[in-house]
Amino acid sequence: MFAIVKTRARQKHRTLAYPSGPAPELPPRFAGRPVVAPSRCASDCAGCVAVCPTKAITRQADGPEIDTGRCLFCRACEQACPRKAIRFGREYRLSAARREDLRVHAGSPECAAARNDLAAGLFRRSLKLRQVSAGGCNACEADCNVLGTLAWDMGRFGIQFVASPRHADGLLITGPVTQNMHEALLKTYHAVPAPKIVIAVGACSISGGPYIDHPEQHNGAAGIVPVDLFVPGCPPHPLTILDGLLTLLGRVDRDSAE
Repeated sequence: MFAIVKTRARQKHRTLAYPSGPAPELPPRFAGRPVVAPSRCASDCAGCVAVCPTKAITRQADGPEIDTGRCLFCRACEQACPRKAIRFGREYRLSAARREDLRVHAGSPECAAARNDLAAGLFRRSLKLRQVSAGGCNACEADCNVLGTLAWDMGRFGIQFVASPRHADGLLITGPVTQNMHEALLKTYHAVPAPKIVIAVGACSISGGPYIDHPEQHNGAAGIVPVDLFVPGCPPHPLTILDGLLTLLGRVDRDSAE
């Protein structure tokens, strides 16, 4: 017992200071919000469009547009572009309240609005979520679970996962919503007492991800239940998920953070 106490005293405080302090250091391979440089984009080149596995890139008059709701952040477009018109930056604040705000193009804001008035008014200090894995590969699920560990400790914000939808304020959905999970998702949604919120985490739950347009899935949750927050990534970094949750609740103000 004495050895345990001594070890804890040596380790000191291990929970992240964020958001009161600086965000944790991101790994070198982290791929954040895409940055588009239209002046470098050649009008006769469509290499980035051709290599994108989920058709997340379209050519616009002012250069490429990247739908981060479809994007797998695989960097294939970045590597394929000879003029470096697309690169992935370090911006982790990727979530948005509106699906259309996930589209990144020249001149788009650095990060979109994600605050929800209902959530900020009712669930600011206590948010209970029922997590629904609707056919996911377990990557997004794992990064959501990380938020319950000692270092992240999202419980300090009153955010917790609960076992029953009857005890939840909303749903956190991962996976493309496979045919087998369609009815289960609907039943879980209806079991959550109103008013409630829905959060879609990961490319699969937003657009179908790598399974997009496959007949055995539904291209994400938005076509089945109303979604209040979209958190892109494949999978999203835990910091991206936590930032989205805190911004949704009005615990983090993106305007003042910039």
